Amino acid sequence: MRRLAVLLCLCLATLRAQQSKPPDTDELERELKRFLGVFLIASEQAADAVDPDSAYYGGAIPGMLRRLDPHSVFFDKDQFQQLQEMERSVSKGFGSIVSVLPGRVIVLQTMPGSPSQKAGLSPGDEIVGINNIALARLELDQLVQVLGMTRQREAQLLVRRQGTAKLMQFTMTPEELQSPSVDRSFLLAPGFGYVRATSFDPNTATLVQEAIESIGGAKLKGLVLDLRDNPGGVLQAGLATAALFLKPGTRILSARGRSATTEDVDVPKDAHPYEFALAVLVNAKTASAAEIVAGAMQDHDRAQILGETTFGKGLVQRVFPLSDRTGLALTTAFYYTPSGRSIQKPLQDNELAAATRMGERPKFQTDQGRTVLGGGGIEPDETVLPPRPGRLRIVMETSGSYSAFATEWLVLHRADVKREMEITAAMLDDFQLFLSRRNIRPGLSEWSAEREYIRRRLKQEILNQGIGVAAGDEIEMRDDPVVRRALALFAAQAEQQKR
Repeated sequence: MRRLAVLLCLCLATLRAQQSKPPDTDELERELKRFLGVFLIASEQAADAVDPDSAYYGGAIPGMLRRLDPHSVFFDKDQFQQLQEMERSVSKGFGSIVSVLPGRVIVLQTMPGSPSQKAGLSPGDEIVGINNIALARLELDQLVQVLGMTRQREAQLLVRRQGTAKLMQFTMTPEELQSPSVDRSFLLAPGFGYVRATSFDPNTATLVQEAIESIGGAKLKGLVLDLRDNPGGVLQAGLATAALFLKPGTRILSARGRSATTEDVDVPKDAHPYEFALAVLVNAKTASAAEIVAGAMQDHDRAQILGETTFGKGLVQRVFPLSDRTGLALTTAFYYTPSGRSIQKPLQDNELAAATRMGERPKFQTDQGRTVLGGGGIEPDETVLPPRPGRLRIVMETSGSYSAFATEWLVLHRADVKREMEITAAMLDDFQLFLSRRNIRPGLSEWSAEREYIRRRLKQEILNQGIGVAAGDEIEMRDDPVVRRALALFAAQAEQQKR
């Protein structure tokens, strides 16, 4: 009966989404009887026994939703609990940041007060086994799966520590940990800041503002807002973040659907936005609320959008709690940017989808008359792609050479670790000897071509383990080609203003 109640709630929810008038309960009853008739015959006559949970939760319900769109999904009890944890920005874990390579997991940092710190894990430790599973035999996706499973229950870890002959054993129980959505903020150069938002939860706009204030606030000359790999999240947080940079009364978005009332959202009249130059970084994993922020900035010519075309998800989704602690996320409308364009990729193979494939997406105008395209994500004002790694970079990264050398070097030189430290010629020579012992012997020309990159990666890994991942990220971001392009545009803008 519980499964029947869930199915009934789902049918009512989808009917509400498809029509504005009350659902025809007689028709609904007839359809449910038809479904139950099929289920009873299958459960009695099928060659193999029919598992009701698989039939309802894994078959009938997802099959029904699949006819609507790819984003309307049913959550079983465990999935719905995970969704609620994400909305609270809380997840279970051990509080350690690790580097995951094929067959290897290296601890980079343990968070204060976390289970990993309490247990005694240290940066540089290599986790070689989890719950009697040898990690050296696992591929990358298998490693990620094993690490994800450990967040749900007590785990036994076997750890190799530099300078210790025997493997060490740790027992840890996962705890609920806060996951801040704004995890990086620092000055790239005097007067120019960097802030990264990895998702949008209820506190994101406040965290973005606090991050900006911590590095200079309104006195900044320019800010790089990094929304790459940001999958979105809470819409109100995206709207509040956009309002930090747009004039009062400015349109941020509109929401329109077949049965939903059109809703327009503007910047509050009492807003006090920042006025410094702005660059927003996006890529193919930038989605939903993050795309709404980027689209509003682009339509109002408020920021330079740099990187790659975004994912293309502009859906209004309501989450319906159902019986048996399950839930439903259902698409009820679409979001539109201030210029009137939808950022949503076509959900079905229709005329818009065909036009998109032919490169004939609908055109719209920004405030200053620039042409922007709708119906398939936010196209950046300037496409900046990550560099393609050469053979040596691939070998060094997949072998874990940087992190392994950093662990070994820190045993004798931890007191020398500082943010402003430099990788000396002697350290590079030591690294070459280290690589040679691991049968990695690049030619002179190959080494010379990658010398500065190697220097930067060594410093990043040493800071990761010696100070913390945030310090290492600063090194990486300053060398990031999209960030560098943003700084170059800021410099060009400043030069134009002088003329």
